[in-house]
Amino acid sequence: MALITEQYLDYLSLMRSLNLDLASDYLVMAATLVHIKSRMLLPQHLETAETEENQEPEDPRAELVRRLLEYQKYREAAQGLVVRSVLGRDVFSRPGGDLEELEKDADPFQEMEVGIFDLLEAFGRLMASRTWDKKALDLDMERLSLADRIQEMAEILRAKPEGVLFEEFFAGKPSRMELVLSFLALLEMVRLRMVRAHQALGCGAIRILPV
Repeated sequence: MALITEQYLDYLSLMRSLNLDLASDYLVMAATLVHIKSRMLLPQHLETAETEENQEPEDPRAELVRRLLEYQKYREAAQGLVVRSVLGRDVFSRPGGDLEELEKDADPFQEMEVGIFDLLEAFGRLMASRTWDKKALDLDMERLSLADRIQEMAEILRAKPEGVLFEEFFAGKPSRMELVLSFLALLEMVRLRMVRAHQALGCGAIRILPV
């Protein structure tokens, strides 16, 4: 629960720094945390009165903890499958043929799909690595269009069906507003299932692929 709370507060901090509205998914998390906190603040006799006489009142955090453990179990299982595929490739015998040709055909990415927090952390690191001229003004808001940026990114992916690295969508010297626009466009594409995000286990790079 502490980890989720910390990640959520980090998200709030970044959204405040970017002057963005909060996504509805995270309002659900906020409501959940507030509900748990309110139950913990209730007098013990009121909480106990809602349960049967001989039944121990359940810790209000228990349900969230169960969900987190379930999520962690499936995440670890997915990682285990990736590791197993690597071990199977490296340990068991390979078919005959030139070793260099086999390695050339092998997928250089051993990846697993990542979620919103991973993308958010990557974008936070990217923003922190940039320097900004405080006197410089961002582009006029009328020139910025989320739909246009989504179309541009979709065209990039059509030209590169193997996918592009996360950082490539933010290359050059865009303004702060342009960076935010590109990130929002990426999140919208993920939501619409136009793209999926994978992270390489070896180098940690995030790759965006068309669906």
